[in-house]
Amino acid sequence: MTVRQKRAILGAPGPSGRTSSGRQAKAAVALRPLPPNLILALVCAGVFVASLDQTVVVTALPEVMFDLEIDVTRLDDAAWIVTAYLLGFTAAMPLLGRVGDVYGHRRLYLGAVLLFATGSALVAVAQGLGWVIGARIVQALGGGAMVPAALALASARAPAARRSVVLGVVGAAAEAGSVLGPLYGGLIIDLAGWRWIFWANIPLGALLLAGLLAVKEAPLRRSRLDLRGGALATGGLALVTLALGQPSTFTFASPFSFGLLASGLTLLGLLVVAEGHVSQPLFHGTLFLSRPFLAAFTTQLLVGGALIMALVTVPLMTDTVLGHPPLEGGLRLMRFTGAIPVGAVLGGYASRWLGTRIPTILGLGLGALGFLWMSGWDLAIGEPALSLHLLTGGLGFGLVIAPILTVAVNAGGQEYRGTAAALITVARMLGMTLGLAALSAWGMGHFRALVAGLPLPLPAAGETAGLFQERLTSYQSTVTGSALAVYSAFFRTGAWLSLAAALPALLMYERRPRP
Repeated sequence: MTVRQKRAILGAPGPSGRTSSGRQAKAAVALRPLPPNLILALVCAGVFVASLDQTVVVTALPEVMFDLEIDVTRLDDAAWIVTAYLLGFTAAMPLLGRVGDVYGHRRLYLGAVLLFATGSALVAVAQGLGWVIGARIVQALGGGAMVPAALALASARAPAARRSVVLGVVGAAAEAGSVLGPLYGGLIIDLAGWRWIFWANIPLGALLLAGLLAVKEAPLRRSRLDLRGGALATGGLALVTLALGQPSTFTFASPFSFGLLASGLTLLGLLVVAEGHVSQPLFHGTLFLSRPFLAAFTTQLLVGGALIMALVTVPLMTDTVLGHPPLEGGLRLMRFTGAIPVGAVLGGYASRWLGTRIPTILGLGLGALGFLWMSGWDLAIGEPALSLHLLTGGLGFGLVIAPILTVAVNAGGQEYRGTAAALITVARMLGMTLGLAALSAWGMGHFRALVAGLPLPLPAAGETAGLFQERLTSYQSTVTGSALAVYSAFFRTGAWLSLAAALPALLMYERRPRP
């Protein structure tokens, strides 16, 4: 028996220092890559959890304030617990998307999960408001990095003909997380307390890491990361997002918001100048010279502005004008938001067979129809019309998710796939931020104009109870009618934004993919 045969039997190391059985085991592992559907499930789970934490804190905010002894007079400060996550989630996403393009989307996803879990643990042990806000920013950076990494990972491993379906599934997971966040938060608070909302992310992160370690990194091209461009983009987006989130930007009430906006636009202008002198810029010029990508970006921006009209107006109108408890407002909104993930999956399949343009225009048309129906709501609105209107609008906004993502990711190509996915996500967030601030500023001004000069129904000397009640009823009717007019205007604005988004969507033309 030769020495090599003895080594093979005993498992002794060969000349290279490795056992032959070890080589066989590694070869067996290499021959058994994770199935694409399992990889898709892993990335969807991460995106779901990251989106869950965008909205989960809305339910937890009162408990957090009570536990950390934050007085109700500091509600504006406490709101930063929500704002910090949205800001970190949005501002750093383009840079993080490019990190995945340069160093690998699997590596980015692993790092994002670790960062998200670390931020969650820091929130869970927080002892003060500043600590919570800082930890939420860390958590948001991880959550924001997961989105472009997930979209790039899923799309890179899918055949071109199936890519829209895969992106629709990832989009549906993100939407489902946002929908279920408040409900999940309320359940955890009732069972264990608000800190366990964040402790629960640790085992979930561990499971994701264990699964993703078995995913093989795709081959990378030689690329460089433009750190200077990344710093300018992150700073500029952060300042612009903060400025657009201030209602005073639209009421001209404070120069502060304009200072923020001017500073942010200056940084973004410097980014454009700097990118022209970099061989491998953060945002490749061909991306913004691509007609399909620019069309998808503009469509997504308008979709975000339209979507926020429903997300804010439905519960607000239910609680104030219609006189129902907040729970009913949440349940009504869930009929709208719950239809979005369903529409996202259907939009993915529709894009596979019909191309990207037709499902997008169809979805925007359904969204506009839902808004027009909602603009006609009065005090007597009930079933089945209520559910029909909400489900129609939600389904329409779901249909546009997969085709818009598909156009953007395809325009980015292999080298800028993650960057394109990040930019298209940022477009929606900016649209929602812009729409919310405009809604707050214009809506309140419009309401005040409608009730201007309306005298308060104070009891007059010698006035009978019946006459006073008559004046009070007239006053309440006028206020209610004015509020209904404002909410109807919000819904009509959502309809017009949806129809306006159909114009750039017409330029989202790609050849019909083969099945």
